[in-house]
Amino acid sequence: MCSRDFLRAKVEGRKLSMVTCYDYTFARLLSRSAIEGILVGDSAAMVMHGCPSTLSASVELMRVHTEAVARGAGDKFIVADMPFLSFRKGPAEALDSARILMIAGAHAVKLEGVDGHEDVIQRMVQSGIPVMGHLGLQPQSIHAYGGFRVQGRSNDSARDIVRQATALEALGAFAIVLECVPANLAQEITNTLRIPTIGIGAGAGCDGQILVLQDLLGLNMEFRPKFARPFLDGARCVLDTLARFDEAVKAGTFPAGEESYS
Repeated sequence: MCSRDFLRAKVEGRKLSMVTCYDYTFARLLSRSAIEGILVGDSAAMVMHGCPSTLSASVELMRVHTEAVARGAGDKFIVADMPFLSFRKGPAEALDSARILMIAGAHAVKLEGVDGHEDVIQRMVQSGIPVMGHLGLQPQSIHAYGGFRVQGRSNDSARDIVRQATALEALGAFAIVLECVPANLAQEITNTLRIPTIGIGAGAGCDGQILVLQDLLGLNMEFRPKFARPFLDGARCVLDTLARFDEAVKAGTFPAGEESYS
């Protein structure tokens, strides 16, 4: 799959599925699935490293996770997040950062917002780097929002998101993630744009959906956002498995003869 296939899917009316992934083991499993795309998200800072926000992600952190995913993902389409401020220091530094992620194995990069870095997006596209946009709730801007809050509920906010989406399409983005916006607004943007929208907390009207892999596997017992459906009680599965291992060790039934060397 390549970035052009996203547009082809929209034209053909086919929904796109994406998940985040940060490591080799899960990437290998995803390579055997029907999932179209993998996002190596800056959410790795939170999911994998326990940070309170995505702001702790650096280009080096994203490089390490992107390389790990690329080693296991097979022919899956990989998008890597451009971390906080890595694309706000001008085209030269932004292109250097994108180059690092592309060499690490990404097929495209994702940038939050558009205002103030239109020139960066344009230069990336002109340089042969596929760019995915990200509008609505932009986690890198949580201090400006005052927390993780739904965006686009007021008329002014909704109009601004529509404006930004149109601008991203004009600048050459091949797709846009819409995060935590009202479903009717996401539907309006989806109907307006030629490029596909990928929703997360944006209703069913988007051209595709993305979730954090750990959320859809139900691995986080303490945090369950409204928009994330756990398709598995993964935390309970893991805890039950650990309990069986612990019992086998303490009962002396593990390792058995066939699991030991002569």
